[in-house]
Amino acid sequence: MSRKTTERRSGLDGRRRLFTPARIVVLVLAALALIFIFENTQQTRIRVIIPEVTLPLWTALLGTAVVGALCGAYFLRRRR
Repeated sequence: MSRKTTERRSGLDGRRRLFTPARIVVLVLAALALIFIFENTQQTRIRVIIPEVTLPLWTALLGTAVVGALCGAYFLRRRR
């Protein structure tokens, strides 16, 4: 049995593909976004459709990030 076949069967090939450069960049950007969100803890007033509410800025930023991620995932999935 060749070495390449042995590596595939042992799962080493799959681990190499787990950490691609693009995934590492996405993880770093996500970590930076979370750091930015949780550093902004002051209260802020927000008005969208409902009456004005006061809540921590990190909550508004995190909520916006989640909505953006869900929209991106929806359109990415729909394209396939």
